[in-house]
Amino acid sequence: MKKAILGKKLGMSQIFTSEGQVIPVTVIEAGPCHVIQKKNAENDGYNAIQMGFGSVKESHIKKPQAGHFQKAGVPVKKYVREFRLADVSGYEVGQEIKADVFAEGEQVDVTAISKGKGFAGTIKRFRQGRGPMTHGSHYHRGPGSLGAVGASRVFKGQTLPGRMGGDKVTVQNLKVVKVDAERNLILVKGAVPGPRGGLVTIKNAVKAKR
Repeated sequence: MKKAILGKKLGMSQIFTSEGQVIPVTVIEAGPCHVIQKKNAENDGYNAIQMGFGSVKESHIKKPQAGHFQKAGVPVKKYVREFRLADVSGYEVGQEIKADVFAEGEQVDVTAISKGKGFAGTIKRFRQGRGPMTHGSHYHRGPGSLGAVGASRVFKGQTLPGRMGGDKVTVQNLKVVKVDAERNLILVKGAVPGPRGGLVTIKNAVKAKR
């Protein structure tokens, strides 16, 4: 990973190109973030930076956390995340990172927590088909076969009803359509996981298409 930033999903919109083509975009408020801690291979065994995003009252965090921010000389942040980077020489503690860390046309990977949908059956959760609804089949929306006969157990990975959503999801190779550095906005083509106001992580694409 070369660079990253934290942000907040504001919602979806659309923009038009000069040729009149419509592009669906997700608007992300990216930054401003502050570097809280810097780690290197000599002292910590790996290269990384610790980044904070979002304002919060100091009374809403614990005292050790407040001391961590005070030591770095940065305002108290709501979210703190650590990113392992190939090179951290260009970062310093207290440095402010804004949306212009990414440029228009770049490919990025966006990570967020998907919307939670509660307890769901196999048809909704895994898109399974249902049984006949007539002629007394007595089997309509069941999970189907559970595997081998006489196994006396359910195999791991079996598609069964359960909690749906609320998972960490990464969408790869999204194109940055526009960057508004003044308002700290990044517009990426396509959809991004999570609800409006959810925390998102934007990183340079690890499998960028050429």
